[in-house]
Amino acid sequence: MRTMINSENAESVPFFLPSIGPEEEQAVLRVMRSGWLTTGKETLAFEKEFADYVGCAYALAVNSATSGLMLAMASCGIREGTKILTSPYTFVSTATSALHLGGGIVYADIEKNGYGIDPEQIEQKLKKDRSIRAIVPIHIAGNLCNMKEIKKLADSYGVKIIEDAAHSFPSETAEGYAGTLGDAGVFSFYATKTITTGEGGMLCTNDKKIADTVRTLRMHGIDRNVWDRYTSNNASWLYDVVESGFKCNMPDILAAIGREQLKKARTLFEERKKIAARYTAAFKNCDFLECPPDGEGNAWHLYLLRIRAQKLSINRDEFCRLLQQKGINISVHFIPHFYFTFFKKRYRLNAANFPHAQKQYESTITLPLWPGMSEEAVDRVIKTVTEIGKNNYEV
Repeated sequence: MRTMINSENAESVPFFLPSIGPEEEQAVLRVMRSGWLTTGKETLAFEKEFADYVGCAYALAVNSATSGLMLAMASCGIREGTKILTSPYTFVSTATSALHLGGGIVYADIEKNGYGIDPEQIEQKLKKDRSIRAIVPIHIAGNLCNMKEIKKLADSYGVKIIEDAAHSFPSETAEGYAGTLGDAGVFSFYATKTITTGEGGMLCTNDKKIADTVRTLRMHGIDRNVWDRYTSNNASWLYDVVESGFKCNMPDILAAIGREQLKKARTLFEERKKIAARYTAAFKNCDFLECPPDGEGNAWHLYLLRIRAQKLSINRDEFCRLLQQKGINISVHFIPHFYFTFFKKRYRLNAANFPHAQKQYESTITLPLWPGMSEEAVDRVIKTVTEIGKNNYEV
């Protein structure tokens, strides 16, 4: 196990380490020696391999999941006068992607005992606001939202579904992979995700119209593939601009890393799943702790442990501080949007209107979890969590 220095501990348990090996290193060298560094044959191959993996018709590589969400929303009609419906319990870009297009946001609370957007809340919002054009469910930590109910509602109200699948690869269900269950799905390959390209993402869809729109918008609104414009003999310099597009393409260096990561995806998942199972076995009988929800297709990207503050003399923030002091690097997923100045001012958000999101936020701690994490590191996390709980137990 690699270690990191902590101010109060000689060695600390990292929150995450990427699973990068010689295969990725050789892939990068291959591209660097090829004479072509930006979007090209590697990216096209990565797109095909990813589409084959998840079983969708089109996979389109982008430079970030944020870009992918924005492109997906644009292709689904989000613009001035329209809105998305999502949860405040997510990273900021789920919402700001709509704002960049001139669209608006409607927020619905999450389910009482989980982190996914509540279908009952979705229906209430759809009944009240006919300007909503897309539901954006977020599969927090890799555990899927109630997609069956969400799809029923989308069909009933005639709105699109754009899955924020940043955490949920590979999340396989009887109906298909997360990210392919709606009209479009967006995956993240950020440095801490289940597979990584450092930065990057993939937009998946079975809708040709959406795919064609995304292809155009992700590269300046140009009406053709332009990666071969310096090598083709067929008037490669000639193109038209048909939309006011963006610059969201993935370069070949990152795609080459992604292709190698994709080959390891199942193995990496199984390793995360085993570590998560060890955590759950250790924590399930501690009455001051609550283990994460688990469901079909859970990718176990994150382990969201919840404390029962009523059993303890300390709150979540104090629990986190003690973990960090003892060399356990943790995080919190996520800070709900009603805590951010921008959203509070623009939408007058208040925690009281989202009681389930507030409750989960106040109690959740994200523990270290990554493939290759040693048994000693897992044991240390378990021991430290349980000791802090027992030392601060309120009888």
